[in-house]
Amino acid sequence: MARRSFGTSRLGAVLFALVALAWLAPQAAIAQTGEAIGRGIVRFEPRGFDERAWGPSLALVREFDAIGDVPAGWDATPDFGRRDDGRFTARLAIEPGTSLYGTGEIAGPLIRNGRISECWNTDAYGYNEDSKSLYQSHPWVLGVRADGSAFGVLADTTWRCEINLADGVLFASEGPRFPVIVIDRASPQDVMEGLAELIGTIDLPPLWAIGYHQCRYSYNPDSRVREIADGFRSRSLPCDVIWMDIDYMDEYRIFTFDPEQFPDPAGLNAYLHDNGFSSIWMIDPAPKREPGYFVYDEGTAGEHWVQRADGSVYEGEVWPGWCTFPDYTRPETREWWAGLYKDFIALGVDGVWNDMNEPAVFNVASKTMPEDNLHRGGGDLPPGPHARYHNVYGILMARATREGILDARPEKRPFVLTRANYIGGQRYAATWTGDNAAEWDDLEASIPMILNLGLSGQPFSGPDIGGFIGNGDAEQFARWMGIGSMLPFSRGHTGKGNRNKEPWEYGPEVEEASRLALERRYRLLPYFYTLFEEASRNGMPVARPLFFADPVDPALRSEDDAFLLGEDILVAGSVTPEADREVCLPRGIWRSVDLVGGSDNRHLPDVMIRGGAIVPLGPVVQHTRDPDALNGKLTLLVCFDEEGVADGTLYEDAGEGFGYREGEFARTTFTARRIGDSVRIEQQRTGGTMDAPSRPVGVRVILDGVVFDAGGFDREGVIEFDLEGVGAAR
Repeated sequence: MARRSFGTSRLGAVLFALVALAWLAPQAAIAQTGEAIGRGIVRFEPRGFDERAWGPSLALVREFDAIGDVPAGWDATPDFGRRDDGRFTARLAIEPGTSLYGTGEIAGPLIRNGRISECWNTDAYGYNEDSKSLYQSHPWVLGVRADGSAFGVLADTTWRCEINLADGVLFASEGPRFPVIVIDRASPQDVMEGLAELIGTIDLPPLWAIGYHQCRYSYNPDSRVREIADGFRSRSLPCDVIWMDIDYMDEYRIFTFDPEQFPDPAGLNAYLHDNGFSSIWMIDPAPKREPGYFVYDEGTAGEHWVQRADGSVYEGEVWPGWCTFPDYTRPETREWWAGLYKDFIALGVDGVWNDMNEPAVFNVASKTMPEDNLHRGGGDLPPGPHARYHNVYGILMARATREGILDARPEKRPFVLTRANYIGGQRYAATWTGDNAAEWDDLEASIPMILNLGLSGQPFSGPDIGGFIGNGDAEQFARWMGIGSMLPFSRGHTGKGNRNKEPWEYGPEVEEASRLALERRYRLLPYFYTLFEEASRNGMPVARPLFFADPVDPALRSEDDAFLLGEDILVAGSVTPEADREVCLPRGIWRSVDLVGGSDNRHLPDVMIRGGAIVPLGPVVQHTRDPDALNGKLTLLVCFDEEGVADGTLYEDAGEGFGYREGEFARTTFTARRIGDSVRIEQQRTGGTMDAPSRPVGVRVILDGVVFDAGGFDREGVIEFDLEGVGAAR
């Protein structure tokens, strides 16, 4: 079946807007109250909101007390009402020239003005731009005004909720009245930090999780897993993780292993570890309804299952056949679920993949369980229908999974990947963009999808590189490797029945392009790790839209074929089969850099460094278990601004464990100045109690068309050299 393009015709856009406008007018305006709960953060409640019945927010990291009234002169005040279709609404008017972003996981362009989406976690196999809802729900919009100031609007509701951006910002929920939180600050970055104050941040992931991951549905039997691992190592293709999809299980029963195909999971994990790989294994939410199967028996004895409206146990069809579903709203159920991981993790499992947790149900039109199913709640969560808890089923599962892994292995950082999630779910799991297709449209869409997820509080996400559905072709795969290797979560993945999509399966030219792409990522690992640590502190995205470099420049507002990594690296790739489109660059100096050689490879995106930046680079390693990943040569990539000044930061720790929480890390700030042909770089420890690794240091200075390499420096003191003395590398 032909897939619709992610582009939209002018006539289609007009019709789209007319239909959207027809839904906008709220009926029966409802008064509201407001109170400040933070700097530039105001919480509004509609008259008649019942806070006791509502229960605690599942989006917010904690309850926030009022610190004052709505600030004088505050303009970003929502209007509450009720629409003709019965949905309760909250609407915020916007100024002319305001650009809208966020809305979480959604296909289509970066800029969201004029778009309608819906928060309703959906098994969205083969989605495209017309898909109204995908796997995750983020009832959040970021707005950037013409003057570069910004605001964010969070509708704090878990119910099915439309986000209509045809004329301002409109949330329309099927549930009861809900509060709205508005952040109004000086810049989009400042708003993102405010969002992090509200919903929390990611925990710092283990270093290995930032490497490259290889997956498919499925690598089986276990000899095939070893073959894939050997294929990467024999070809010197960097890779850190091999994934196990559902075919490792015994007839799809979770927490079991096929006795013929995976007779020794501990031995397989040991083999992977010995060869520098970590392993991630899938666990779905729905155990098979089968007396004698230990998960079903325990869940039944503990009354852990979601119930029908009449109080009987709900059963639905998924991979194993008829299944029951844990009621994660119950503290007792989350504790039981967490305990299931003890023996599983003891086999050497490094991370867990929670899939199908929208929750997906087969052979029903809704693709999920009935909305009148009963969740019994407990603790702070009140009982309620599935319509209330559907969008948070995945986040509650991911939370329990993370707690189980941490309880089973408290000395290491947990890693969880979840398909379904809710705003704030970055506290528990990374995400990916679900079942995309090996189509050029999906390659192009992967960049704005990751950017808008980042702008919705989830910095750790990425697409299935190469496309999950279908085969694609060599050119498309090579381009996707080039882009995907630079996104926060970097994983190749494809489905059953498709061609093999390991990087060497497309011939020598694509294998070489893939090798260069992966070597680029591993060269940038010190910088990536520094960005992830920043995200864990203040919620800033790892991959950022170009307008972050200059929020006032209107030309950057809709640029979504390129992205920033942090503030200092810009990635601009060709994501369509046609001739390259010229990317609109932010003002200032941006110089192309050759990280590993092969910068002229036609498959790979251009990588640029900002004038005024120092970016830390590591050596090319095959995996992060290599001691050189933390202790090998450090290279400072320097690009001076117009004044001959540059600076940058490097964060280092053990790459694993929780010592960094007690100060066992090293944060170093580098400041460089060029005076004529003389370069002086000062190193200053600005955080942490850990001794910085005594790794050798080199310096690479990027000038206009010329690269200068100097080496042999120490981690302490001042670095000084003359450009004339070291000579040009090219």
